[in-house]
Amino acid sequence: MFGGIGKVLSQRDFAIYWSSNGVNTVGRWMYRIAVAWLAWELTKSTVWLGIVAFAESIPLVIFSVVAGAMADRVGYIRITILAQTATAVAAVVFAAMTLLDLMTIELVVVFALLIGTLESLTTPARMALVHALVPRDNLAAAIGLTGATFNGSRFVGPAVAGVLISLSGSGVVLAVVAATFTQFCFALLAIRVEEPERNPGPWQEIFSDMTTGIKYGFTHPGIRFLLIMLGITGLFIRPVIELMPGFAAQVFDSGSDGFAILMSAIGFGAMVSCLWVGMRGKTERLTNLVTLSLLIQGIGLVLSTQAGQIWIATISFAVVGFAMLVGGVGSQTLIQNAVDSGVRARVMSLFIVISWGLPAFGALATGWIANYAGMEATIAAGGALTVALWLWARPQAIRLRADLEKQD
Repeated sequence: MFGGIGKVLSQRDFAIYWSSNGVNTVGRWMYRIAVAWLAWELTKSTVWLGIVAFAESIPLVIFSVVAGAMADRVGYIRITILAQTATAVAAVVFAAMTLLDLMTIELVVVFALLIGTLESLTTPARMALVHALVPRDNLAAAIGLTGATFNGSRFVGPAVAGVLISLSGSGVVLAVVAATFTQFCFALLAIRVEEPERNPGPWQEIFSDMTTGIKYGFTHPGIRFLLIMLGITGLFIRPVIELMPGFAAQVFDSGSDGFAILMSAIGFGAMVSCLWVGMRGKTERLTNLVTLSLLIQGIGLVLSTQAGQIWIATISFAVVGFAMLVGGVGSQTLIQNAVDSGVRARVMSLFIVISWGLPAFGALATGWIANYAGMEATIAAGGALTVALWLWARPQAIRLRADLEKQD
C-alpha cells in the first residue's frame, strides 16, 4: 500500500532517525519563522529580513565543503552528534535572551550566524547518513520520506509557530525549538550505524580532499547539470521564503496569520510532493520530472504576485512548494544514485551550498531590490527568469538522464 515507504520504516535505525529528525525539523522550521518574525517586529524592514536570512544561510556556503570532507574522514554519526549538541545549547541561550527581552536586531544576526554555522557542520553528514541506514534499492524511498518529513514540517512548523507567536510571542517559540533540538541529540545516541572504515590521513590534507570533492562534482556532467538547476532555484525562487514576512505585509497587508498561511501553503505542497516521490520509489524518468519542476516553479511564482487575493496566492504557493521539492528531493536522489561512495559527503556538501546556501545571496539581493522596485515586481521577475532558463535545461535533461538514473 505504501510502496517503498513501508520498506524503509521497517528498518529500526532508520525509523528512529526519521521520527526524531522529524521532530527536530519541525523545530527548525519554527525557528526560521520565529527569527524572521522577530526581525520584522524589530525593524519592519525588508533589507533587515534579507540580512538575517543571509546571516543564517551564508555559513552553509562557507563551511559545508569543509564539513563534508570532515564527515568523509571521521564518520557521519560522530559529526552529527557533536554539532547537534552545540546547536541545542545555542538555541537554549537564544530563547532565554528573547524571553528576557534582551534581544536586538544585531543579536538576532549573531545568533543566526552561530546556529547557521553549527548546522552547516552537520548537514552534509546527516544527508549522507541516510545512505548508510538503508540499502541502495531503498534509497529513493528513504530520501523521499526524509524529504517529506522535512517539508511536511514546512506545513506543521509555520502553523504551530504562527499560533504561538500570536498567543505568546517569539520567545516561547524559540523555547519549544530548543526542546526539539535537544531530543534529537538523545535519539542519535540510540542509532547503530555501520559505516565504512575511515582512513583520514594527515589533517593538513583536508583541503586536498575538499578540492577532490569539488572537482568531482563539477566535472561529472549529470551532477553538474543538477547543481546548476538547484542554483537557478536558489537565486530566483527560494528567496520568497526568506522574504515572506515582507511579502505578506506589503502585498496583502497581512500580519503573522497571513504569513503563516502562505508559508504553510508552501510546506503543504512540498509535503505532498515528497510523499509522492517516496511512494514512487524509483529513479526512472526522475531527471525529466526535476527539469519540469523548474517550469512549474517559475509559473507559480509569477501567478502568486498577480493574484490580488491571498487565497489565490496560497494555491499558487502550494504549487510552487510541490514543484520546488520535486526538484530538490529528485536532485538529491539522483546525485546520491550517481555519485561515487568515496566522495559522497563532499559532493552532498556542494548540494547543500547551492540549494541551501545560495538562497542567502538571493534573499540579500532580492530584499535590496524589493526595497526600491517593490516586492511584487521583484518576485515576479525571478519567476519569469526561471521559466526562460527552463528552455535551456530541457534538452540537457534528455541527454543526461541515462547516466543519472543508472542502476547497478
